[in-house]
Amino acid sequence: MRAVAGDYPQSQFVFATSRDCDLRDMGGTEAYVRETGVDGIVHLAAVSGGIGLSAHHQASMLRDNTLMTFAVLEAARKAGVKKVVMAMTAGGYPPDAPLPFNEASLQTGWPHKSNYGSSFAKRLIEPAIHAYRDEYGLSVVGLIPNGIFGPNDNFNYDDAPMLPALIRRFYEARDGSEPVEIWGDGSPVREYTYSEDVARSFLWALHDYDDAQVLNSGTTEANSIRDIAFMIAEIVGVDRSRIVFNTEKPNSVARRDTDNSRFVAASGFRYTPFREGLERTIAWFADTYENRRDQLRLYSKSKG
Repeated sequence: MRAVAGDYPQSQFVFATSRDCDLRDMGGTEAYVRETGVDGIVHLAAVSGGIGLSAHHQASMLRDNTLMTFAVLEAARKAGVKKVVMAMTAGGYPPDAPLPFNEASLQTGWPHKSNYGSSFAKRLIEPAIHAYRDEYGLSVVGLIPNGIFGPNDNFNYDDAPMLPALIRRFYEARDGSEPVEIWGDGSPVREYTYSEDVARSFLWALHDYDDAQVLNSGTTEANSIRDIAFMIAEIVGVDRSRIVFNTEKPNSVARRDTDNSRFVAASGFRYTPFREGLERTIAWFADTYENRRDQLRLYSKSKG
């Protein structure tokens, strides 16, 4: 969000990470919000990662993401915060809901079995928005982004989402000749929104939106995992003949197309084309990898 904070010169921003405040700790979160004296909160924090992480940590992801939601809401209402924007996830939609996913379908069935823990936690934000508005008059709204990518992403192989993991894998393999493996057959289609667009969408909601209706806020430009892999390979200089799709690994949901018409109608938003955002991200990754590697998240927190 630092990249677009300058779009709002009338505002001062406090950027907090888990080193500043453990949002699972309600008392600590309340104290931090009081001490900073903020009048608005954009809650983007989450325990999240790729399919390998979510499938094996359903309980902890359900628990920790739910704790964070209510710690932020309680801290906001007790400190008299004027506005709260909560991040949800398009991964929470039931996989059998009609495509493209419309906000009305969010609570109509179970999320995909690979990520039901984190998905239910993020879906709980929708009734929480209604409840805190109804009982406490708290101005709280929710946006549902889809896939997010860009500079400063998580490139750690243990828990990175698919796209940054692929960027790192192809970049580190660019001078070799060994196969580059990708899980599944490459057919699933995903919508990925450039991180600066995500930041702008949340700042728009903070300043210009006040309704209990949650909104799909991501781009509707979609690409298959296969095509994304081919794009990354082309940009970093890896021959696509080296790409191997491991069909013994899980494929995940075939599509997660979203309907962002409500959001676009309200905001007039325009998105960065995927290829342009991908080129920017890879250029940033390559420069940082070669010159400031200590600034990249390449290892899990347990490994330092």
